[in-house]
Amino acid sequence: MSTSAVRTEMLTETKFSLRQFNTADLESVIEINRTCLPENYASFFFIDTFRSCSTAFIVAEVGNRIAGYIMCRIEHGFSDIKRIKFIRKGHIISIAVLPDFRRVGIASGLVRNALDALRQLSADECFLEVRSTNDAGIKLYERLGFTLARRVQHYYADGAEAQVMVIPLAKGDYSSPDSVQS
Repeated sequence: MSTSAVRTEMLTETKFSLRQFNTADLESVIEINRTCLPENYASFFFIDTFRSCSTAFIVAEVGNRIAGYIMCRIEHGFSDIKRIKFIRKGHIISIAVLPDFRRVGIASGLVRNALDALRQLSADECFLEVRSTNDAGIKLYERLGFTLARRVQHYYADGAEAQVMVIPLAKGDYSSPDSVQS
């Protein structure tokens, strides 16, 4: 059996659990952020985001190892769906999964649970920014029901374009069978 076949077989059997972030997770989350994303945040930003929206800051664990995270916040602004309406919006600030744990459902589980948490916080819709070159991310978000709202040229520090994607969160628009452990 080839190395890639062994890895694929191992990953399809990967069991993971989702739970709310706690401050003891900070070092692991920062390491995942630095490993996976070109946009890195200072530790105080993670803590501030956690304090402002703790139920939508979720980590994924495989065994005793944190393998991914998602952090969100609530904002107020004009809807990306109903253009002239001022609403509560969930914002997925950052999501990352370590490379060895991708393609086993962790990212989709994190997003689904974050959307549920944002809905519980009375968000009307949720948006995120994704690099236009991140085909895997865009496909994941589309599969979960996000649609393209607009493109933002030079959004990222390196000059890359972002796609702003949005999903409605009104009751009945979305449901998740998964739940996060507190």
